[in-house]
Amino acid sequence: MDNDFFYSLDRLVEFGLGVSVASQMIQSMNNSIAGMTTPGVNNALQDNSQSLYYAAIDGAAAGPFSTTELARLISDNIVKKETYVWKPGMPKWDLAQNIHELLRLVAIMPPPLPLDDQPACD
Repeated sequence: MDNDFFYSLDRLVEFGLGVSVASQMIQSMNNSIAGMTTPGVNNALQDNSQSLYYAAIDGAAAGPFSTTELARLISDNIVKKETYVWKPGMPKWDLAQNIHELLRLVAIMPPPLPLDDQPACD
């Protein structure tokens, strides 16, 4: 059989190796693309390191607090949605309810109990 013929054994092996290498390259590229974050409307580019926050507590700046520590302060009702918070990169202090990363933490806190409608304890 002629070696220049497409269906010769050498050409079939070359073709199979070429397809195999191309398949591995495509898989590698797809894995790389899947791990990328593309900034846009619904997925802003975020820093993977944990943010540090400062909070205005009792009229003074306190912190820095990690997100976990700030969540504990919110659950202890020390930091509320009306508390001013700042993190590096923000131009000025803002209310916790206006900061996207903290909104989910302060939104789950119930409002204060009304003092006028509480039943008397005997």
